[in-house]
Amino acid sequence: MKKVLVLFAHPKFEKSRANTILVNYIRNKEGVTFHDLYEEYPDFHIDVSYEKKLLQEHDVIVWHHPMYWYSCPPLLKQWIDMVLEFNWAYGPKGKALTSKICLNAITTGGSKELYCSQGSNSYTITEFLRPFEQTANLCLMNYRQPFTVMGTYRLTDEQLSEYGSQYSSLIDSLQNEKTVLST
Repeated sequence: MKKVLVLFAHPKFEKSRANTILVNYIRNKEGVTFHDLYEEYPDFHIDVSYEKKLLQEHDVIVWHHPMYWYSCPPLLKQWIDMVLEFNWAYGPKGKALTSKICLNAITTGGSKELYCSQGSNSYTITEFLRPFEQTANLCLMNYRQPFTVMGTYRLTDEQLSEYGSQYSSLIDSLQNEKTVLST
């Protein structure tokens, strides 16, 4: 079974009904390390060595965060800037993350209808997440489609629980995915 690292970044987690429900579905799963960056680093002083060790111990990396100004919250961005170092994560000698699976799990207050060329945000979630996809590609990881929960302010607890169940199933499927070796 693959080990999953959920890098969770939400500066106002205690106020997020949607993320609380999602996290409750995956936090205590076997083989899942739930790593709350704002809880761990409230001062933004990231322990780079520790974070690299965590990455090396896991097969699947999930960047779980709300959509913040069309990107991620600032601590996750700082984490990416500091931990994914040249010649470790990328560059001529940067092979530490090769073939790891990577994806975003995100929530948005805005509905799916707002995230399209005709919507007020002009772009799709996939388009907004291109920098994450390219970061994963640069680090030789296998980027997967994001898990998204959109329009969270209008969803009932029952609907959010269904998303929680889907998130849990996604984690299960990633854990049990067979690695294909090329010859």
